[in-house]
Amino acid sequence: MSSDRLAPLDLAFWHLESAGHPMHLGALAFFSPGEGAPATPATGPELLELIAGRAAAIPRLRARVRDVLLPVGGAAWAPDPDFDVRHHVRHVPLAGTDFTARAVALAGHLMERPLERSRPLWETHLLTQGGDGPADGSFAVLAKFHHALADGMRATALGAGLLDGTAPAGPRPRTDPPAPPDPLTAPLRLAGRARDHAAALGRAALVGTAVLRAGRLGPPAHRALTAAPSGTRRIATAVLDLEDVRRVRKAAGGTANDILLTVVAGALRRWARERGEPLPAAGDPRALVPVSRHRPGDPPGSGNSLSGYLLELPTGEDDPGARLAAVRRTMDRNRAAGPLRGAGAVALLADRIPPLAHRYGTPFAGAAARLLFDVLVTTVPLPRGTLSLGGHPLTALHPLAPLARGQSLAVAMTPYDGQVYAGLVADGEAVPDLDRLAWSLGEELVELLDRTLA
Repeated sequence: MSSDRLAPLDLAFWHLESAGHPMHLGALAFFSPGEGAPATPATGPELLELIAGRAAAIPRLRARVRDVLLPVGGAAWAPDPDFDVRHHVRHVPLAGTDFTARAVALAGHLMERPLERSRPLWETHLLTQGGDGPADGSFAVLAKFHHALADGMRATALGAGLLDGTAPAGPRPRTDPPAPPDPLTAPLRLAGRARDHAAALGRAALVGTAVLRAGRLGPPAHRALTAAPSGTRRIATAVLDLEDVRRVRKAAGGTANDILLTVVAGALRRWARERGEPLPAAGDPRALVPVSRHRPGDPPGSGNSLSGYLLELPTGEDDPGARLAAVRRTMDRNRAAGPLRGAGAVALLADRIPPLAHRYGTPFAGAAARLLFDVLVTTVPLPRGTLSLGGHPLTALHPLAPLARGQSLAVAMTPYDGQVYAGLVADGEAVPDLDRLAWSLGEELVELLDRTLA
């Protein structure tokens, strides 16, 4: 694979990272026996060899980041001459009876550790029960990908390459050579490029102005969301019934994502009350809701292509139906304006910043995230159909988002096989009761459904 430069947003995520703020995302996947599973469960070493072989066959997973002379401050992907897949794939046997709880706890500790920046920016951990794996064949896989390597959509495509029969498709080959440019149309092409560049600069100026206007002057009501960072990570998981989400949508309107955002708002409200925190009359926590800008046919290693919306989560509203109405109003306005406008589109500013400015300015700019939003809430889709690894069906997949500097909580959700699997990542000291917040998600969906159908 030839060297290729990091896109501006990839470069931004590369420079945002620090020892206490690792910029990787991930997923904790559970696999169990089921229909189609092999009669003899695979052992830990067999599964490890399977994962290693598939990972080594993905070109992007064999590339590392290296500095380049030009442009000054830039970086590029290049094949790692010392690539050894054994540095990236590890087997961790877990003792004890509650395998799921132990796997989730260990995943929290593993998410604390930054990836080795001198090597390809990913790793997987195969978690099994005891020695070579449980007698029934159940196991889990924690996958970590640096945000410079991929956003949620691209990480899903890369991770799919480890599964049975879902290797990501590469770039489509060109069948006919491109026609030579017509010299008579060269001035028109140049004028078109100038207009496109001017329009991009105009959008960047509008986004920059919106970011400045959207900066929070005071802290949100929920103190835990902006506690001083400790560098620790804690993970919790939740499972929601996708059919319940659909029933609420059918009765009350909105999108499935609107309902999930409302559930997160209600869970934060319930959690704050149990902690004895005052409910906000104003200053509701502000969520950044990422929006993918990838197009069908993009290669799996095409990097980050993101924008986002900002949403005040109505935790001060007592009625679940009113919370949903408030979320719908804001998200409808966001979608009508589109993902290229508003302060939530701050990621677009990366395209207008020269590489050298990314290297020296991005770490300082990252500190401003606290002024813009308080919690990340994202939904990541999976490929359709039943997924498996070594013939073992995927039974649960909890996505894990990184924490921006100054943030204490990120919530990621993935619909799959009739359920919505949530992964919550938090600063371990700021949110020691993360399990309770995760549990509140399910309680809130039930209450929202009951109130909607009443």
